[in-house]
Amino acid sequence: MSYLQHPVSDHRPVRVGLIGAGWIGKFHAETVAHRIPGARLEAIADPALPAVEALAGRLGVRKISTDPADVMNDPDIDAVLIAAPARFHSDLIAAAARAGKDVFCEKPGGRTIEELDGALDAADAAGVIVQFGFNRRYANDFAAARKLIDDGAVGVPQLLRSLTRDPGTAAGLAAPERIAPGTIFLETLIHDFDTLNWLNPGAVPVRVHAVADALVAPERKAGGLLDTAVVTVTYSNGAIAVAEANFNALYGYDVRGEVFGSAGMVTAGGPQASSATSYTAAGIASSTVRLNVDLFHDAYTAELAHFVDAVKARRGNQAAPGTPGPGGTDARNALAVALAAIRSNETGLPVEVSSIAELRAAEPALHAVGQGE
Repeated sequence: MSYLQHPVSDHRPVRVGLIGAGWIGKFHAETVAHRIPGARLEAIADPALPAVEALAGRLGVRKISTDPADVMNDPDIDAVLIAAPARFHSDLIAAAARAGKDVFCEKPGGRTIEELDGALDAADAAGVIVQFGFNRRYANDFAAARKLIDDGAVGVPQLLRSLTRDPGTAAGLAAPERIAPGTIFLETLIHDFDTLNWLNPGAVPVRVHAVADALVAPERKAGGLLDTAVVTVTYSNGAIAVAEANFNALYGYDVRGEVFGSAGMVTAGGPQASSATSYTAAGIASSTVRLNVDLFHDAYTAELAHFVDAVKARRGNQAAPGTPGPGGTDARNALAVALAAIRSNETGLPVEVSSIAELRAAEPALHAVGQGE
């Protein structure tokens, strides 16, 4: 007998080039390679060749390099996934945009507003997509909380809270010498700043007051390490938010959010691995999560799947599906709060965000049910 003809889709997968084969880069690479059917990991670049070789060998990737330019200039690559250290983010975004590649970049988008603005200008000029790795928006509980806010469950937001407590040990920080000054604001709390902005749609941060110290590793404070921080953010709609972080939670990886308003309250997050709880003579206990890639496993996957769908839509001249992912305005607003927090902690004074950058809301304000009707 002869073969029958079976119609197949002519839609090829989105071919992704990874830049950065460190901790989060490895996880993102596995996600693209194994968990997103519409994507293919085409190439990996990192100056550390052994890390590239090990990752590529495990995932079956043929193209490897120590030079990100090889990824940028590869005509077979549609999109670039940037998981390099933060100091390279803006330059890599701009280079990818100039090469016509859509970009997914880990946070922050830059270390200064000027850096980030340059990268975003390059992306706008090229007409490419830029999405940033604010993964909490894709966690089921945080997404459900945002929907409740959209549906009017809290009314007008008045008080907000977001916290990040990284897992730790009784011995303290494992490698404090590897934590760069400003990390707690620029790379940890920046998630909380984005979360607070996102859970207060239509408003922008206007004033920031931060207090930070080295309480876990006080001997490292002279070198610029801050491991504990509390930041108060006042918004244009009058809402007051608090973000807090600590690098050494003995009980596990703890991320939570809360919005209280005129009609009620919503909460999201927590360190529990599941809702299973034991009640024994030793007390009440539940297991907790120790790694970010475990607590946010599905959220990391969902954000990249969203990005891939947006790239497919742009390639096919179609409207992007669903709500746009966190883009340049979101990254800029979160970075401005982080920079204001750094300045506030240094001076001991509140900082007007307008002294850092002029901000605009990333989305329209909520229409609160029962307000102004």
